[in-house]
Amino acid sequence: MNLLITLTTLFIVTSCTPPAKLYRGNFSGSGGGDRIVQTARKFIGVRYRYGGNDPRGFDCSGFSNYVYKKNRIGIPRSATEQFQSGKRVPISRAKPGDLVFFKIYGNKISHVGIYLGNYNFIHSPRRGKTVSCEDMRKEYWRTRYAGTVTYLRK
Repeated sequence: MNLLITLTTLFIVTSCTPPAKLYRGNFSGSGGGDRIVQTARKFIGVRYRYGGNDPRGFDCSGFSNYVYKKNRIGIPRSATEQFQSGKRVPISRAKPGDLVFFKIYGNKISHVGIYLGNYNFIHSPRRGKTVSCEDMRKEYWRTRYAGTVTYLRK
């Protein structure tokens, strides 16, 4: 029983995506991937904060949502909704500024990052960490990769 409580607490504390909120609105953009990457890089070093969606602290989906909003592109708030609402593209066709998703906990989308190109992405990883870049080819990320979506092209 103690193990179950510990695991449940760990999941809640380290989970990237806060509970989903209903998203309504239109979102689309054209081009802008380089601007999104430039914007995202400005926040390297900002600490992770559960539920955070501004430079005082970001969770993963709060980070992608904030960066896109700064570039006048509205996307849903939660990682799951961002994954479901965007246009799926294979990683081989991903462009800088697209979103990459991971299944960290079980079989559901629980993490998102912004694709930088060359299999690298930027994200707000988890409690105790800061916005940073990662290589998707590392085993940890490769085995948890769930897909890529774009909001930048039709």
